[in-house]
Amino acid sequence: MKVYLTAQIRVKEDFLEEVKMALLALVEKSRLEDACLQYDLHQGMDDPLTFLFYEIWESQAGLDLHNAQGYMEEFASFVADKITFGPELLKLNRL
Repeated sequence: MKVYLTAQIRVKEDFLEEVKMALLALVEKSRLEDACLQYDLHQGMDDPLTFLFYEIWESQAGLDLHNAQGYMEEFASFVADKITFGPELLKLNRL
């Protein structure tokens, strides 16, 4: 069963460009994973410090494998003190 997911963060202003580059690198790496069907990054128009991922994964097992990737763990450590909110995850069912 496919997993539909959004993930939202809000970045501290001093780290905006640095975190944005790291987020774009996540997009490139994540899209290479076999279970990744869609992995899109969005930046707020009214609040450019807010970023939202929209993701579709082939299965929960594929998402679990994604979350266990070394680059995801590295990103979590890198961003921990550079954000003011998140990550807030929302799993969805497509209707």
